[in-house]
Amino acid sequence: MAADNRTTFERIEQVIIVSSLLLMVVVTVQPILNLLALSLSDSSKVPFMSGLTILPNDLSTEVWDVLLNHPAVRRGLMNSLLITGVGTFLNIIFTALMAWALSRQNLPGRRVFFIIVLITIVFEPGLIPDYFVVKKLGLLNSYWSVILYKLVNAWYLIILIRFFEEIPEELIEAAELDGANAFQTLWLVVVPLARPALATITLFYLVYHWNDFLRPMIYFNSQDMWPLQVVLRQFVVEGDKAAMVGLQAMSSYEGASQINMRALKAGMILFTIAPVLMIYPLILKFFTKGTMSGAVK
Repeated sequence: MAADNRTTFERIEQVIIVSSLLLMVVVTVQPILNLLALSLSDSSKVPFMSGLTILPNDLSTEVWDVLLNHPAVRRGLMNSLLITGVGTFLNIIFTALMAWALSRQNLPGRRVFFIIVLITIVFEPGLIPDYFVVKKLGLLNSYWSVILYKLVNAWYLIILIRFFEEIPEELIEAAELDGANAFQTLWLVVVPLARPALATITLFYLVYHWNDFLRPMIYFNSQDMWPLQVVLRQFVVEGDKAAMVGLQAMSSYEGASQINMRALKAGMILFTIAPVLMIYPLILKFFTKGTMSGAVK
C-alpha cells in the first residue's frame, strides 16, 4: 500500500469536501425517495408518513394504476414528448448552423450579426408583445407557438461558437481539399468533434422544453394539447382530485375515490420528472466536459 503523504490540513480538507458532497447527495435524493415512498404506500397510511420517510408503508400501486391509465396523463405525456423531441431537434439543427456560420472569420457582416445576437440577450421582449406576434403569425392553439419560441438561444449559441472557433483550421482545410462543401465539412468533420458541446446544449434545450408550462397555458386553447407540466399544475396546484380520478370513478369506484390526495400528488410529480432523471445520466459525461470546454474557449 502506497504511503499517504498528505498533510493534516489536506486530510481535513478532503474530509470536508467528501462530507459536503455526501450531504448534497442526501439533500437531493431524499425528496425524490420520499415522493416514491408516498406514491407506493397504502392510502390509509400516507397521512401518518413524514417528509423524511423514504420507504413505502404497506406497499400499494393504486396511485400508479390511476396515473398510468388516466387519459389526460397519457395525452400530456405524448404532447410533452412531441414538443420536446421536435423542439430540441430543431434547436440543435439551427443553433449548430448559425454557430458554424458566425464562427467563420471570413463571414461578411459577422460582427453585425454577433451584435444583433447580443442585443437579444439584453433586450428580450415581454410576454405581451410576444403574444401579439404569435397571434399575428396565426400560431395560436398550435404546437409551433411553443416549439419555435427561442429556436436559437443566444447563450447556447455563444457557447457553440466559441467551441467551433477552437477547432483546428487545418482540419477544415483538409476537408475542403478533399472536395467537401460547407455542409459536408460541418456534419462530417465539425459536428463529431463538437459532440461534448452539442450534448450539453441538447440537455439544456431538452430540460427547457420539458419543463415549460406557461406558454402552453397561454397559447393552447384545447386541453387535448396540454403537455404533462400543465396537467401537473392543474392537479397539484389547483388540487383538483376529480380531474385526476374522474367524476365517475369518484362515485362508482371506491378504491380510486379513497386514494390519498398527498400520495396522488407525489406520484404525479415523480411521473413528470422521471423522464429527465433517466436521460440525464446518459449524457452526464458530455455535459461536464462540454460546459467546461465552452467556458474556457
